[in-house]
Amino acid sequence: MTKSRISREDALAFHLEPTPGKFEITATVPMTTQRDLSLAYSPGVAVPCEAIHAAPETAYDYTNKGNLVAVISNGTAVLGLGNLGALASKPVMEGKSVLFKRFADVNSIDIELDTEDPEKIIEAVRLMGPTFGGINLEDIKAPECFIIEQRLKEEMDIPVFHDDQHGTAVICAAGLINALHISGKKIEEVKIVLNGAGAAGIACLELLKAMGARHDNCIMCDTKGVIYQGRTEGMNQWKSAHAATTEARTLAEAMDGADVFLGVSVKGAVTQEMVKSMAPNAVIFAMANPDPEITPEEVHEVREDVIVATGRSDYPNQVNNVLGFPYLFRGALDIHARAINDEMKIACAEALAKLARLDVPDEVAMAYGRALTFGRDYIIPTPFDPRLIHVIPPAVARAGMETGAARRPIVDMEAYEHHLKSRMDPTASILRGLNARARKAQARMIFAEGDDPRVLRAAVMYQRSGMGQAIVVGREPEVNQLLTSLGLSDAVGELTVTNAATTQHLESYKSFLYGRLQRRGHDSQDVHRLAARDRHVFSALMLAHGHGDAMITGATRKSAHVMELIGHVFDADAEHGAVGTTAILHKGRIVLIGDTLVHEWPDENDLADIAERSAEVARDLGLEPRVAFVSFSTFGYPVSERAEKMHLAPKVLESRGVDFEFEGEMTVDVALNTKSRAHYPFSRLTGNANILVVPARHSASISVKLLQEMAGATVIGPILSGVDKPVQICSTGSTVNDILNMAVLAACKVK
Repeated sequence: MTKSRISREDALAFHLEPTPGKFEITATVPMTTQRDLSLAYSPGVAVPCEAIHAAPETAYDYTNKGNLVAVISNGTAVLGLGNLGALASKPVMEGKSVLFKRFADVNSIDIELDTEDPEKIIEAVRLMGPTFGGINLEDIKAPECFIIEQRLKEEMDIPVFHDDQHGTAVICAAGLINALHISGKKIEEVKIVLNGAGAAGIACLELLKAMGARHDNCIMCDTKGVIYQGRTEGMNQWKSAHAATTEARTLAEAMDGADVFLGVSVKGAVTQEMVKSMAPNAVIFAMANPDPEITPEEVHEVREDVIVATGRSDYPNQVNNVLGFPYLFRGALDIHARAINDEMKIACAEALAKLARLDVPDEVAMAYGRALTFGRDYIIPTPFDPRLIHVIPPAVARAGMETGAARRPIVDMEAYEHHLKSRMDPTASILRGLNARARKAQARMIFAEGDDPRVLRAAVMYQRSGMGQAIVVGREPEVNQLLTSLGLSDAVGELTVTNAATTQHLESYKSFLYGRLQRRGHDSQDVHRLAARDRHVFSALMLAHGHGDAMITGATRKSAHVMELIGHVFDADAEHGAVGTTAILHKGRIVLIGDTLVHEWPDENDLADIAERSAEVARDLGLEPRVAFVSFSTFGYPVSERAEKMHLAPKVLESRGVDFEFEGEMTVDVALNTKSRAHYPFSRLTGNANILVVPARHSASISVKLLQEMAGATVIGPILSGVDKPVQICSTGSTVNDILNMAVLAACKVK
């Protein structure tokens, strides 16, 4: 499988478009009328101000404090880049903020403080305390980070958490619990060697000792060797606290007979000779980024019995902080915690370890393109496991309540877990799963419109994302010139460019096309013009002959015209069962609308066909289909000849004995709103519909574009199904991401 590659241009474009940065602030209340303004500001805002003044704890009820975390840095230790300063650290802090939102629905603001003076940072953060429900310190160099965090913990009454220290420690502890379980060893007995006496390393040892590891069984090393009792060179109070009684003086000596190695240091710090010297069934967590202290391949060349974890996503057992900090804060915020204590961190680690031992849902396996079973290559849950949100925060909350850290304990834990499940956006997991399937499929994707900059950028992204080979139809000099003008000159040699003038297959293409069109009023000259001069037809012919696996087109021509051209090569019409279904993604909900492409005015049998095809698309997307035939009437009222076919279509499906839920006819609110549907207790739908079959193509088009323009919904499609080969048609207004999404669908053969 091709590995993903991210270029400088990709990274800059991602941060530049559609607007600079990675998030924006949106209002959660209406702000349209004079009354709204009066309630939001003056005079209405005075009422909650007085309430909070009288009872400060009500700030969690009347403001966003209870779900707001500050991500704070001075930029002195940015990722692996060193001291870049406050301003240059902002992209990282914005990234941390969006991770909070994406994984745990925690709102977050990034704050960059332009000072290296610990006292100034402490004072600034302390003064901001009333604004936030928690503080996440990030990328502050040691030893200042220890001083800052400890003082803020003492002086503030909200959680203060330095993720570089404790986030790594929690995930490391979770993985180690399971690694030792597999190895048949106990934490109280194992010899642990840690290389890297910075913030993360010290926090790892502190947490493991809190979990039972013995002090003199834990040997810490830095660039000068073992930190032992009596050493004076290069020491500070934080290192001294972990000085062990040992004869070992070098990392190699410390590793001899060790059960566990933890690395938060540098590439190449561990040699194969060191690995050989470790105890049987050893554990190596080589967590240096971007390159580990030793790679899993290097370890397994000399030892098959060693369990290996790294910080990299392209190896099994990734020690990834995103498994911890979002859920730690989610649990802490939900009990209005005063702090995140050791017990809460240990509860998080134990819950993560337990989750990895459970059966992995199919959707997770689908997203990663492989089966995941607890064992040597799966000791830590994957970051995209949908169970994390409702498993980890309750464990953290319970620990916080049991240790007195909670201001407002959770009374009904079962209801809390259900609430957490409902907070997360299911659309993200669907799109992620499709991307993983596309990477596994490695489809040769034909991009028919190589003269369009959006299409070219999508083609480059497709190939660099490791999804497969991008084949661009166009003239090579023009494609190369356009790539260069887009700042993608390094992609010139990456893409495969072809056209009718360079292919060896034009005559066979023309012969095939003539066989299809000779009785439809087309002579050989017509066929030559279509095959040699129309890139949509040429691309379809490539696909029909197996010279590509899937095809994307439509960004430069109206979809109706493109459908007509594709119809010369494939049976892509209503008569042959083709259907266009559009996926609408908005505020965590997914609804498919059909038919948005093929059927102009379907009858009841066509509507049943549309429902069946749309149900297949829904299942390809990981949804269990629930179809509603929608109209302006509900179950026969008001009576209208126009609604009659919507009334008859469910009966057609009934006669076919389909294996999915369907109902109709009904208005859209009845289909999508539980309360509205409660007036019709006889409805066969067990939940809100996720497929809306509408009366005609024009109503489908109006619905999609209205949702897109007025509500800001994400639109994927129309997804063309019922055609022999994977062909997807973009709209002329498609963005680069829209085109890429359609390519992903084509690669997954969602059809």
